[in-house]
Amino acid sequence: MTIDLLVNPPTGVDAALPAERSAGHVVDFSVDTPIAAIASPPGGAARGIIRISGREVASFVDGLFEPVAADAWNAARTAAMHPGTIRFRGDTREVAVPVQALYWPNRRSYTGQPLIELHLPGSPCLIEAVLSEIYRRGVRPARPGEFTLRAFLAGKLDLIQAEAVLGVIDAQDQVELQTALSQLAGGVSGQLAELRGQLLELLADLEAGLDFIEEDIEFVSREEVARRLLGARAVVDALLQQTSDRMQSRVRKQVVLAGLPNAGKSTIFNRLAGLNLALVSPETGTTRDFLTRTINWNGLMFDLVDTAGWEEQTTGISAAAQQQRNEQLRRADLLVWCTAAGVTPADAALDDFLFEQASSGASASVRLLTKIDLGPEFITSSRGAADYYRLLPVSAVTGQGLAEFEEQLKQRLSQSHSRNSQWLGMTAARCRDTLESLSASLRHASDAAQQETAGDELIAVDLRQALDDLGVILGVVYTDDILDRVFSKFCIGK
Repeated sequence: MTIDLLVNPPTGVDAALPAERSAGHVVDFSVDTPIAAIASPPGGAARGIIRISGREVASFVDGLFEPVAADAWNAARTAAMHPGTIRFRGDTREVAVPVQALYWPNRRSYTGQPLIELHLPGSPCLIEAVLSEIYRRGVRPARPGEFTLRAFLAGKLDLIQAEAVLGVIDAQDQVELQTALSQLAGGVSGQLAELRGQLLELLADLEAGLDFIEEDIEFVSREEVARRLLGARAVVDALLQQTSDRMQSRVRKQVVLAGLPNAGKSTIFNRLAGLNLALVSPETGTTRDFLTRTINWNGLMFDLVDTAGWEEQTTGISAAAQQQRNEQLRRADLLVWCTAAGVTPADAALDDFLFEQASSGASASVRLLTKIDLGPEFITSSRGAADYYRLLPVSAVTGQGLAEFEEQLKQRLSQSHSRNSQWLGMTAARCRDTLESLSASLRHASDAAQQETAGDELIAVDLRQALDDLGVILGVVYTDDILDRVFSKFCIGK
């Protein structure tokens, strides 16, 4: 079956293909030029969305979209949803497809300009047919990230928030999504914007004093300048440390299994991974390397790592295994310490000491009492039962306690917030060099403020450089190559 759109031919608009689809034509990239793209994910769905943004967007769907209440559509002054239809001619009859048009007639839309979203049944064939007709009417296909670029240029978003939009799109788990949403909500931007405002006020006070230097009028004391600069440096240095941590962080959280040799770590690893990946043996020292398996629990993704048992005074291969274990522990987002039931009093004391040592450097930790399938008599043979109340009892053999352990694991990973949670990786990479320059400028200004021989004009020079750096980070000051690097990573329609 073939379908044809029943529409009125466009008037006053070149019906040819957009320039970028024809060889030898120059594409009009004016920010007001109407653009359109599919804004919903690819493939079939209950609903698909076509987004159109630019000047006089309503004229480009006139005759294509038939609103139920034409008077309300034509007189629209504020954003509203308008029900209507788009008609198709099939082989034997005409078909009316119900459509909802969300119309922003003013500049209070996402892009800061008139915008229409056509919400229609999510048939790929139908969506492509409607989009082709919109292009035929003179609307240009949107390029990757162009809707968000227009939002940025209209002042709806700063550059950090624009990058967070891409972070939301590309998020692979709840942790990444929450980081992106926090950045989009202005977590980092708010701190930097507030800092910029404070530095602008400080620069204004200094320059006012310079204007009246011959009258010996002081608008701000040197002590106050030094104090405000030290506060600004503390904020920037904290953000700089976060970017450093973020650039070294992994895409997924890392959960590390650790403990004394033969504590049941590999059995727990195999049970959680659902495969017999780790070699299991009653002999100590079986694990000489670390194993990693990516786990996905309904969208919560993390890397599970099995490490060698904790041994002291080792050499050769065993020493290398201990070094690898220590490296994994330093990178761990969650430490799972395995304590075998029935350990000797000497091993119990060593186990407690090593757990305290390992957990002191971990973001979070969970302590398991493993091998409880051995029986209560064996469990309490060397230590009182009260000693084990703070441990979570599990058996990888029978499965006892694993459901409780998995639930606790999910809660810890979902609730954990690392030091770098404010920054997306792409933002941290873009901003790090500029943050270092900003930190250096504030340090120079702070040092000058504490020297009686340094004039206010030297402090003002460093403050201007600091403000320029802040402008680059927030996108107040930008170049074409910066925008190209940021927005070229987007998918079309966003």
